[in-house]
Amino acid sequence: MMKTRYAIVGTGGRAEFFYGSMVKDFRDTSELVAICDINQTRMNFTNDLLANKYEYHAVPTYKADQFEEMIRNEKPDAIIVTTVDRTHHTYIIKAMELGCDVISEKPMTVDEEKCQEILDAIKRTGRQLRVTFNYRYAPHNTKIRELIMDGTIGDVHSVHFEWLLNTEHGADYFRRWHRDKRNGGGLLVHKSTHHFDLVNFWLGTQPETVFAMGDLMFYGKANAEKRGETKFYQRATGNEYAKEDPFGLQLDKNAHLKGLYLDAEHEDGYQRDQSVFGDGISIEDTMGVMVRYKNKAILTYSLNAYLPWEGFNVNINGSKGRIEMKVVEKSYVNSGGDKADEGALKAKTITVFPMFAAPYEVEIEEGVGGHGGGDPVLLKDIFDKPSEDRFNRAASHVDGAMSILTGIAGNISLRTGQPVAVDKLVKF
Repeated sequence: MMKTRYAIVGTGGRAEFFYGSMVKDFRDTSELVAICDINQTRMNFTNDLLANKYEYHAVPTYKADQFEEMIRNEKPDAIIVTTVDRTHHTYIIKAMELGCDVISEKPMTVDEEKCQEILDAIKRTGRQLRVTFNYRYAPHNTKIRELIMDGTIGDVHSVHFEWLLNTEHGADYFRRWHRDKRNGGGLLVHKSTHHFDLVNFWLGTQPETVFAMGDLMFYGKANAEKRGETKFYQRATGNEYAKEDPFGLQLDKNAHLKGLYLDAEHEDGYQRDQSVFGDGISIEDTMGVMVRYKNKAILTYSLNAYLPWEGFNVNINGSKGRIEMKVVEKSYVNSGGDKADEGALKAKTITVFPMFAAPYEVEIEEGVGGHGGGDPVLLKDIFDKPSEDRFNRAASHVDGAMSILTGIAGNISLRTGQPVAVDKLVKF
């Protein structure tokens, strides 16, 4: 059987999720032929992992300005894009123009202009783009899709969706490149793309109008000063103040973080362990959003990035009843431990409240692995022959666009104080 040839651009924390599974579990169907990054040290570390952790061979490395050369030399069938979000469109478009299909980490991109460029390139080249929404594949989230598809609560009229990021995982977005809104569009795009996609997926609809409010209310130096803090530092590693700070991340205490980031700093200056209470943070940590969908359903959504536990509450109201779901996830720092622990479950419940009958708990398949058991199912869907799926969990570029456009519209609403019509942002 012919193997699908893959190259990966961006070898930071998210890349191992793909290449680790590819070379360990799917060697019969898939082949990693090259990696590309702005940082040679990071690529060398990746090749060390491939050889020593996964018993795979080292692959050719290409710097970012050699991306097109990599495609011409190595002839991959598909490119996996796991770079900083604001550069996704660059690699997606170049790859498609050179004849490759693309698999992109979420979010597909960060604003409406880049989104339009991607949509135009797909139309121009005829290539395929897939966005990796692993939460769709988690058994409890798929179960919500099934309950709604089967008419368990009738027509859905409203959804209340509350996502809680805690002081370990939530804080991590304020230590690294995500803290600059230009890089990832803020949490309404980078993180909430998961959640907005789930609502689109569950309801089988698309957003129509978005209104949002939000601010930086906990992290950042000014907020810490208001609470009486006087001891500040720029980065945690090697700083005396940071050693006693529960928000401080010591890169030299974790071999993986050290090899991937600390040892690579001399090339590009990127610091993975910046203080979450420093200056220069331009993203929000407290957000509320309202969305009207094309099927007239209404979403009320909140995201807070500094709470005591990690997970989410979802309440879905329909013409025949109500569904309540509560999920508690394990806390983690990206790339700081076992990938299977990222978003792994601690507890989950789904309760159906029929209109004129007793409530009952729904049995949920027990998933294994990261993101509620969704990660292994997604990876099998990508790297193995996909089986028929009545839930249509494989996300296309349209799904990728519709999820980020909710967040992008939310960002516009934050700036203007006005509701935003999603259809006016891009043309399909």
